[in-house]
Amino acid sequence: MTNTNASPQLPLLGRSAFITGGGSGIGLECARHLARDGASVTIAGRSLDRLEAARSELEAVAAGGAVVSAVSCEVNDEQQVRDAVAQAVATGGEGLDFVVAAAGRGGLGPLITTTLDEWDGIVGTNLTGTFLTFKHAGAALARSGGGAMVAISSIAGVSTHRFMIPYCVSKAAIDALVQNLADELGVADVRVNSVRPGLVDTELVGAVMTDETIVGDYLDQMPVRRVGQVGDVAGLVRFLLGPESGWITGENISIDGGHHLRRGPNFGGVAEAFFGDAALGVAPLDTP
Repeated sequence: MTNTNASPQLPLLGRSAFITGGGSGIGLECARHLARDGASVTIAGRSLDRLEAARSELEAVAAGGAVVSAVSCEVNDEQQVRDAVAQAVATGGEGLDFVVAAAGRGGLGPLITTTLDEWDGIVGTNLTGTFLTFKHAGAALARSGGGAMVAISSIAGVSTHRFMIPYCVSKAAIDALVQNLADELGVADVRVNSVRPGLVDTELVGAVMTDETIVGDYLDQMPVRRVGQVGDVAGLVRFLLGPESGWITGENISIDGGHHLRRGPNFGGVAEAFFGDAALGVAPLDTP
């Protein structure tokens, strides 16, 4: 959609965005980047307390009269997603321009001990949540005359991560969803891309960050040898949403210090400590 209100100082003035997982981590930092550039933002997440704290942070940096709203939403519940998108459209006042699907969850364990509930929980949040977000927000963008959507995928979607199969599968599927949806929605001037972060210092990987062996293994696989920060990822997302990337769609872009060039991390020691023989491929007698 043409932005007649933009200025060099506030290039997204008059635009509006909807961000799932916007209460913390990468999602919150993406919202911060957008609000600083003048876009009104609606953040969605599970915890109202966390969302309200995040909204206060965003209101402190929002520029050009940008409005910030927050809505509680389970991303694998279609009615809640539909309602949240409607709130984002109302917040923007003139439709919806940008979408970031950042809600996600992980898990660690051998596939042979993974329960159906565990599988459904991870795939439901990561993949189904992205599908529902893009389904309803994509329609809103098309009605608004176009826009851009970005999914937060993962290096785990392109490099194997032992003992994280549900997570890996969900992220690989997100990348396929993005490519196919970009092909479908291009006619409506809607661009769709994903970013694949490597190890980024967020709450989601808090336990990993306390294990020097695992962190060291991660770093050993990175040509640019450092842990990522949320600002690294949000900067790329902001670029993919904005007019600077107006001819880019259907891309799955790694942002991981080059980690994708090598191999995934070794969680073997942790998995064996928690899961015993199951981590060696031997199923216990009571495998669910």
